[in-house]
Amino acid sequence: MLVSLIKDGGMWAVSQLTLSSLLYVGITFTLMAGAAIAVLVFRPRKSFRLVKPNRKFEKDGPEVIIIGSGVAGSAMATVLARDGRKVTVFERDMKEPDRIVGELLQPGGVKALRKLGLGECTSDLDGHQIKGYVLHNLEAEAEIVVPYPKGDDPTGINDFESVTEGTAFHHGRFIMSLREQAKKEPNVTYIEGTVTKLLEEDGVVTGVQYRQKSEDESKELYAPLTFVVDGCFSKFRKTLVSEPVRVTSHFVGLLLEHCPQRIDNHAELVLADPSPILVYQISSHSTRVLVDIRGVMPKNLKDHLLDKVAPQLPEHIRESFRDGVINGRVRSMPNSFLPPSPVERPGVLVLGDAYNMRHPLTGGGMSVCLNDAVIWRELLRGIPDLTDYEAIIKALRVFHLRRKGNHSFVVNVLAQALYELFAADNKHLVSMKKACLEYFKLGGGCVAGPVSLLSVLNPKPHILIGHFFAVAVYAVYFVFRSEPLWALHRMLYRSGMILLSACGVLFPLVWSEMRSVILT
Repeated sequence: MLVSLIKDGGMWAVSQLTLSSLLYVGITFTLMAGAAIAVLVFRPRKSFRLVKPNRKFEKDGPEVIIIGSGVAGSAMATVLARDGRKVTVFERDMKEPDRIVGELLQPGGVKALRKLGLGECTSDLDGHQIKGYVLHNLEAEAEIVVPYPKGDDPTGINDFESVTEGTAFHHGRFIMSLREQAKKEPNVTYIEGTVTKLLEEDGVVTGVQYRQKSEDESKELYAPLTFVVDGCFSKFRKTLVSEPVRVTSHFVGLLLEHCPQRIDNHAELVLADPSPILVYQISSHSTRVLVDIRGVMPKNLKDHLLDKVAPQLPEHIRESFRDGVINGRVRSMPNSFLPPSPVERPGVLVLGDAYNMRHPLTGGGMSVCLNDAVIWRELLRGIPDLTDYEAIIKALRVFHLRRKGNHSFVVNVLAQALYELFAADNKHLVSMKKACLEYFKLGGGCVAGPVSLLSVLNPKPHILIGHFFAVAVYAVYFVFRSEPLWALHRMLYRSGMILLSACGVLFPLVWSEMRSVILT
C-alpha cells in the first residue's frame, strides 16, 4: 500500500515523507543540541585573569593594529577609526590586487556593507548587478532559473530590508575602493611592509615586528589589540587557529570578453562532468569563468579546457571561452576549507580567510567577513579599554555564537554541501543532485527558501537543514517511482543509502561548525 501510495500520490506523498524525515532529523538535532548545551553549561570554561602587560602603550600610538588590507582588514580599519580608535594597517603591497576570486558579493554582503557605512565602495567599479542564477543541467538538456528574493517577505519571517541584488566586480578595484575609504579617515595610518612576528609579553600579544617595503631594518610597533587578517595564505594562522587548511579542489579562472549572457544580470552555473563551472559578468565587457578541477591538475591545462570543458558549456558561452583559453590568461587558485576554530589568545583576533574558509562555489566568502565586521564593530563599541583582555575574550565567545546564528553556519555548510552534491561521484549523491534540480523546478518555497540561504539574506540553520533533507526525501520519492512494485527490497536499500549519504555530507559539516563553540 505504501508503495502504491508513493507511486500514485505525487507531491502529497513527498510532503508526507518530508515531514516524516524532518521529524527524525529534528529528533537527532535536538539530541545533538541538548548534548552541546550540556557541554556548554557544565564544562569548565577557561578563565582569563585581567592581564595588564608591563608595557605602557604610547598615548599617541595606535589602539589597534591590522595585519592585511583586503576586504575584512580595510573594512575594519574604516569602521574602527570612525568609532574613534587609532588604527595602523600593515599591507605587504599597496598595488591593486589581481585575483580570480572575491568578485561576487551576495545580496547579504551588500546589506552588511551598507550597515558598515561602506555601500559607496561598490560604486564606480564598472560592476555588474546580479539578480539570480541560471542552472544549466547538461545531462537533461534543461535550464532552471533561480532568482534572488524580491522585496520583503509578506509572511514577515525574512528580513530582506529591500536588498534584492548582488554585485560582481573586478576584485582589485573593490579592494582599492575599500582602501581609499580607510585612507580618508584621519585615525588610520597605512604602512606598506611585511609583518614578520607577533610580539608577546606574559602570553599577551602586545604588537608586531615588521619591515617596511624596500628596507632591511626591522622595527616594532605596539598596540593593545592586533587583528590578523592576512588572507588565505596567512603566515600567522598556525598559532591562531586549531584546525588545518584542507584543499578540496582548484578553480581555474579566465576572463572572457563580450561574452553573451543567457539571461541579463544572472550568473550561470553549469553542472558539468565531473565538477561545476561558474560564469558571471564582472564588468560591462568582462565575464569571469571559474572551472572547478578536483584532484590532480592536468599537465596541459589549456588542452584540458579546450578538449574536456569547452564542449560541455552552453552554446552561447562556448566560442568566447575557447577564445579566452587560446588568447587570454589562464590561472588557478586552491579552493580551501577551514572551519572556524580560533585559539583564544589575549591581545589578538583573527578574521577573514585567515580564520574561516569554505568552497567559493556559492560566492559567500566576502559576505561572511563583512557580516563578521558588523558584529565585531558592535562588540568593541562596548569595550572602551582594549587592554581589558578578559572582556575581549568574552566578546570573542559571543562573536562565535552570534555569527553562527546570523550567517556563517549557513554559508559554510551550504557551500561545502552544494559542492559535494554538484561534484558527486557517489551514485546515491548523484540521485540527490538530480532530485535537487527537480526540487527547484517545483518553484515557490522550494526555490525561495534555498535562494534566501544562498543570497545570505535569510541564513537560518533550520531552513538549510530542512531543505537539504527535503531534497533527500525527494530523491527517495523518485526511487519509488522508478522501481517496479515487486522490488520493495531494492527501493528500501536505495532509499536508505540516499538518506545515509545525505547524513554523511551534512553531519560532519555541522559538527565542524559546532565544535569550535563546544570545545572552547
